[in-house]
Amino acid sequence: MSSNSAKDFTEGPIKKSLILFAIPLLLSNLFQQLYNAADSVIVGNFVGAEALAAVSSSTPLINLMVGFFNGMAIGAGVVISRFFGAKDMEKLRRAIHTDIAFGVICGLFLVFFGSIMTPVILRWMQTPEDIMPQSIEYFRIYCFGIVFSVLYNIMMGIMNALGDSRHPLYYLILSSIINIFLDLFLVGVVRLGVGGAAFATIMSQAVSSILCLRKLMKDDSGYRVRIRDIRIDRMMLRQIISFGLPSGVQNSVINFANIVVQTNINTFASVAVAGSGAYSKIEGFAFLPITSFSLGLTTFVGQNLGARKYERAKAGARFGMLCSVTMAECIGIFIFLFSPYLVSLFNSTPEVVAYGARQAHIEALFYCFLALSHCIAGVLRGAGKATVPMFIMLGCWCIFRVAYITITLLFVHRIEIVYSAYPITWMLSSLIFVIYLLKANWLHALDNRHAL
Repeated sequence: MSSNSAKDFTEGPIKKSLILFAIPLLLSNLFQQLYNAADSVIVGNFVGAEALAAVSSSTPLINLMVGFFNGMAIGAGVVISRFFGAKDMEKLRRAIHTDIAFGVICGLFLVFFGSIMTPVILRWMQTPEDIMPQSIEYFRIYCFGIVFSVLYNIMMGIMNALGDSRHPLYYLILSSIINIFLDLFLVGVVRLGVGGAAFATIMSQAVSSILCLRKLMKDDSGYRVRIRDIRIDRMMLRQIISFGLPSGVQNSVINFANIVVQTNINTFASVAVAGSGAYSKIEGFAFLPITSFSLGLTTFVGQNLGARKYERAKAGARFGMLCSVTMAECIGIFIFLFSPYLVSLFNSTPEVVAYGARQAHIEALFYCFLALSHCIAGVLRGAGKATVPMFIMLGCWCIFRVAYITITLLFVHRIEIVYSAYPITWMLSSLIFVIYLLKANWLHALDNRHAL
């Protein structure tokens, strides 16, 4: 990135700065969701409902594996944004190179772990036998290229922490187009089935990660990435782990809970798995403003608290949360009204459409609470209080959600019980987050941290 690609959030109009930063993030997330949905749409239409179910059953497992290291990347972004806000270029350079080295190590570990453990975990998830072979094929091929997914998220986090949300967008648009064309060719023309979809995904992820690395290496600033400098700095790694471990654990625990939820869905039928999988891809579009403003708030708050501009950080947090909640709820209303038509884009089997639409009708109107929880979590991470969202989401989105589903299904074995767990736990976490934000002294949390 050129020196003017980075964005200093400690100066200038708050609303304009956040919106201009969030728009590329929003578009990036849009293409990321199209990227994720392409496999399901093409597989569901060219191969069938069982293939769609196979891809859907693998998704929570993929999220579990990648989620921890993506959480660590968020923690690294907090460290990087604070050094950038404080104008400490030497520490900033060391943090960036340590972050990339850590990503390489983590990605290679996931390749090894995922390729070996795939059948064991899918069987533990009670994946229906009629889709088990395709689930194993899709997930195992995906794992061979998972290092590219980890590295893209690491380097995207670095660019975002520096205030550059445009270049990750450009690379994601290109990789999304490549993914769709490869999907159509390998699945629709060559007829490679779910294996072709997985191969298309890893090839397009490789392109985006290579482009990100190339951009960081061409940077003309003092924190330019150099291959020979990519190594672990112990002090920086401790700080990255200190800020990132809570977010990584949070992501892993939530994704583990989602695997438990998926296991319960798997006990119904393969059409239920397909319907729920189609809905999850649709629901991803509601995450667009949520993720955009949550990441934007983490960077904005991190930079301003690094510069000790407390009131500016507080004003930005209020505005970002309002935008995210409003946009997420508008998307939720749209999904609620048009869910049958949206689900049928993935597969037109009536049973699949019925399951997906039913889930949308139970969950979609409550996206405002999902947005509120994620945005407050983003604010707290930027303030260096990453353990707070970890414990709140652990308690609400994991322990309470799993307990509610497990106990209630013993008495009423209906899939609506599984669906209802999401809005209930979103509302509970939002209540706790709001109480904490109003009562805690989060603005000065970084003042006592040792990193600066």
